[in-house]
Amino acid sequence: MDRELSDMRRTYHADTLAEEDLAVSWLEQLQHWLDDAVRSEISEPNAMVLATADVDRAPSARTVLLKGLDDHGLLFFTNLRSRKGQELGVNPRATALFPWIALQRQVIVEGTVEAVAPATSDEYFASRPHSSQIAASVSPQSTPVESREVLEALYAEAAAEHPEHVPRPEWWGGLRLKPDTVEFWQGRPDRLHDRLRYRHTVGEWTVERLAP
Repeated sequence: MDRELSDMRRTYHADTLAEEDLAVSWLEQLQHWLDDAVRSEISEPNAMVLATADVDRAPSARTVLLKGLDDHGLLFFTNLRSRKGQELGVNPRATALFPWIALQRQVIVEGTVEAVAPATSDEYFASRPHSSQIAASVSPQSTPVESREVLEALYAEAAAEHPEHVPRPEWWGGLRLKPDTVEFWQGRPDRLHDRLRYRHTVGEWTVERLAP
């Protein structure tokens, strides 16, 4: 065992989380904590680790950026031919984790994933910087490429072809994670962390405390 790694530990005491502290809905509570993360000026407060699994239940994970939040769920955008896009195509369930370690907090969202309307994807793609539009249009995301030079050549070719606006590729778009459960995790001393979870049952949401 690596003693240096095994000896790494911190005591969490920044805050507490009790049932009476929670907002009425998971959406309001998540918005509160997201606002706290933004105000704290931590890097990429809207970054979330998205976990998916293929038809054989083999898992994979990566970081994506939250781009919309409402009572329908969490919105993000991606290349639908990427590994996550293909996995969600055959197994439309996912987990998203917001790792706000600096705040001694986590939020874990589990649920189903669905595609958004093409108009929503068009609107967001058009709002991206031109350079990001080009990169999205030429990257064969998650597939092997010969070299960095190959990617840069594809980028240069597309930039010359589309000096201003780049049309949204049909295989690039938005996905929405619709929660079944949303867990709010607050670090506490002695590893007795607070874990409160909103869980959707038939027609309503309930709140339950989980053991740390």
